[in-house]
Amino acid sequence: MEDWITIWEARSIFIDGFATTLGIFLYSSFIAFFIGLLLLYFLENSNKNWQYLIMLFVNGMRTIPFLVFAYLLYYGLPELGIRLDGYTAGLVGLALYHGAYFCEILLSRRRVMPNGLIEAALAHGFKKKTLFVRMILPNTVMNSLPLIGNQLINCLKDSAFLSILTVEEITFAANNIQSVHYIPIKAFACAIVLYWAITLAIEFVMNKLIKIGNQKGFNHA
Repeated sequence: MEDWITIWEARSIFIDGFATTLGIFLYSSFIAFFIGLLLLYFLENSNKNWQYLIMLFVNGMRTIPFLVFAYLLYYGLPELGIRLDGYTAGLVGLALYHGAYFCEILLSRRRVMPNGLIEAALAHGFKKKTLFVRMILPNTVMNSLPLIGNQLINCLKDSAFLSILTVEEITFAANNIQSVHYIPIKAFACAIVLYWAITLAIEFVMNKLIKIGNQKGFNHA
């Protein structure tokens, strides 16, 4: 019981950590998704050289553990004269890393998109930009919602690594409390509950979007 009283007395640390985690998750996931869309657009409408470079970036990000990439940004860039604080390095790292995954998710749905839809749009005089915005984009995004939801959860979980970069998020808060009061089980149990709460919110929003997609006739198989 005394341990839980200690947790309650230190609740401000968890609240601040929760706010930091939620903020960096929302910012990074939004930017990452935009990067994914942008990369898909250039894959669709650029020459082979640009397509090769984009796929090199995407495949490169997929082969690097996120923690190694975060270390590279935080500890490696200063050798090039670029210094980022922990929060900025974490935000940039999450955005670039998961942007590559979002691109791959959207690209996988684009590859199975029926060619007849594209041919019909071209036959009606759609330009490339209009074709992407009105035909390719809604189909790939709406049909990728379950995978997008999973990737958002992965992005949330990767944010826990930022505690190593001194970002005072949920894991940092739990580790701080357990190191001072030596109550690791209860401290990290609270952290798990907070991550779980955010995960449930992500699943709730994605399920709502999937229902809307089903009503619009999109197939999420």
